[in-house]
Amino acid sequence: MKEQIHTIPITEAMENAGECPFCYIKRKTEEHALDFVLGNGASYMEADIREMTDQAGFCQGHYKKMFDYGNALGNAWILKTYYMKTLKEMDKEFAHFKPGVQKKSLFKNNSSSDNSIVNWLQKREESCFICDMIDRTFHDYMDTFFRIYRKEPEFREQLKKTKGFCLSHFSLLCSKADASLPEDELKSFYDIVLPLMKENINRIFEDVSWFVEKYDYKNKDADWKNSKDAIQRAMQKAKGQDPSLPAYQKKK
Repeated sequence: MKEQIHTIPITEAMENAGECPFCYIKRKTEEHALDFVLGNGASYMEADIREMTDQAGFCQGHYKKMFDYGNALGNAWILKTYYMKTLKEMDKEFAHFKPGVQKKSLFKNNSSSDNSIVNWLQKREESCFICDMIDRTFHDYMDTFFRIYRKEPEFREQLKKTKGFCLSHFSLLCSKADASLPEDELKSFYDIVLPLMKENINRIFEDVSWFVEKYDYKNKDADWKNSKDAIQRAMQKAKGQDPSLPAYQKKK
């Protein structure tokens, strides 16, 4: 397969796919985003970047990963201007707030509230600077996946040799396939991926089942086979994240 700059991450993902090549892509994209926000490039020192992080904020999961990353000063700078913006918004919201009985309606959107403070806080929960970076890049890579798939027969053969995808990314892959492939290519795509997924979900099931059986005293001397790491692989296959991976930290 002829490699170009935009195809290299896909090639690397297929070579290091493990339980899901898109899990690999997402993890590397997230690591790049953490490096951008808190790494040696010091983007957190740039006012325009902090203006964006102040606006988007971060989700709970990425606050934890930012903490684990290890740049205390960088986190403090980001949090300082974030809280400056929060205090300004809070003063405005509190000044205009009028407490009252919540009005309920059968026709009202359940996601909205008559309480302006609730609406303000819920809106802040809807975005995360790092999640947004990952989503934009991830979907570009999925587009690239299908461009390579359509042009390179050897890539399709490489796909057949993988362990399939996690169920979360398989859902996204099917949606993208439906939107990206013509009817004849769509059928051949599903002829590849459906048996691939069935085979590998069954493999995970067998590994987890044998892990359970190993705890039966009758099997205490039996070989573990491929089940020693079955729990983390099964969790990744179900939801798209390997819980056994160490926290990503700032490079020294």
